[in-house]
Amino acid sequence: MTIEIKKSVKPIKYKSAIDKLEDRLEQIKKNEGNELIWILEHEEIYTGGTSFNNNEILDKSINFVKTNRGGKITYHGPGQIVFYFVLDLSKRGKNIKKLLTAIEKTIIDTLKDYNITSFADRKNIGIWFKNKSGKIEKIAAIGIKVKKWVAYHGFALNISNNLEVYKKIIPCGIRDRGVTNLKKIKKQNYKNIKNTLIKNFLQNIKN
Repeated sequence: MTIEIKKSVKPIKYKSAIDKLEDRLEQIKKNEGNELIWILEHEEIYTGGTSFNNNEILDKSINFVKTNRGGKITYHGPGQIVFYFVLDLSKRGKNIKKLLTAIEKTIIDTLKDYNITSFADRKNIGIWFKNKSGKIEKIAAIGIKVKKWVAYHGFALNISNNLEVYKKIIPCGIRDRGVTNLKKIKKQNYKNIKNTLIKNFLQNIKN
């Protein structure tokens, strides 16, 4: 199976990206297109998934869009890597749980390469980090959608994004946990992290 890999340099508007993912999904369903991995940053936007509730928005003035991915409300913007994919699960054993595990393992393995210990939590989907004071904070949000065994959307990993923006929402609908980014956890060079994520993801979806 051929997977096209795209890396965008300039920030992409959220709707434009989702339209492109859904176009590719239709092509794959008709056997007319390759699977896709697309890494980008979004212009600033808040998105609500299928289990989102209106009371999770604390500041009603935010730029918000409802989306069809799984999950609740989250933020996208500069300094955050968004890792999108369009994958044909009908050729990958029709196993959504296996895909979710592959995503979690990809992020955890990648952060391990940077000497950062993180973990998954099936009750609270995403990847988490325990800070020095013992508080659990989210480092990556995960949200996927499956249509006729084609999976798309993906995950967002916080690198150096503004964390103040999360005060305007209840991130992922969870009140008692925080949000962090890699630069806050450990000041180091994350320039090559996109390539590490791609390498680990390709490895994990093979297994």
